[in-house]
Amino acid sequence: MDRIKNLSRNTIQALTALAYNFHIPNFFKGKIYSGSTKKLCLPGLNCYSCPGAAGSCPIGSMQAVMGSKKYKFSYYVFGMMAFFGVMVGRLICGFFCPMGWFQDLLHKIPSKKLSTKKLKPLRYIKYIILFSLIIALSFVMRGRYEVIPPYFCKYICPQGIIEGAIPLAIKSPSLRLALGNLFNLKLGILVATIILSILFYRPFCKWICPLGAFYSFFNKYSFYQMDVNKNKCIDCGKCEKVCKMDVDIRKNNAHLECIRCHECTKACPTKAISSSFIQRSENEKSK
Repeated sequence: MDRIKNLSRNTIQALTALAYNFHIPNFFKGKIYSGSTKKLCLPGLNCYSCPGAAGSCPIGSMQAVMGSKKYKFSYYVFGMMAFFGVMVGRLICGFFCPMGWFQDLLHKIPSKKLSTKKLKPLRYIKYIILFSLIIALSFVMRGRYEVIPPYFCKYICPQGIIEGAIPLAIKSPSLRLALGNLFNLKLGILVATIILSILFYRPFCKWICPLGAFYSFFNKYSFYQMDVNKNKCIDCGKCEKVCKMDVDIRKNNAHLECIRCHECTKACPTKAISSSFIQRSENEKSK
């Protein structure tokens, strides 16, 4: 993990987005890659319909097979997601999610920046989406379809427009003619996401993304953990001030909203904040 921390987070996110979508020629062909690796779930939110996508979106995959006639439950998809969660928790959101990187880039655009601290109740929307629109609805509709319609991907997620609909429509005149109200709805959501991402830090991650909601449950139990050495901490509050996810790591080093971006680690003047795989902090060892 030290190698990751020595690299720019922006660089890692860029390389991740490229690795997720390395079938670059497909963008020029206007075709979706459909090879054998599409059976694998990628850790972050990346649209299956992206021409260059090498794998599947975990949320889209879970919706597609959970409760369908062929599968009673998406054990394989859930297992893949749980593996990523158990290993690193929401570090996936901070370093390995193209949608997160997209919002980070938008937030760099010079403009007035607004705080989300007073909007914390909106965090629960993503959990409502995860448990109702994805999990509960899949069980309610069990057996009605060969493949259950991916409602979140179809009606809410703006990633499909960025990576799928727009690149494919550019290369296909017939597809452009077929675009209708659904495309306009999703385009409106994308525009709103772009505007909000410029003003607020990662609004989609904080309020909407069910994948982030899923990974958040593993933050406390994942092998990769953040540590705050209470012996070194001087309670200067700099870690809390730099955290754009509105987390005070001094109070909770495994907060559900922590994406483990390490901005707090950089800001700490006494180097009290660290991270590791299954390693107790020095103050815990001394107990």
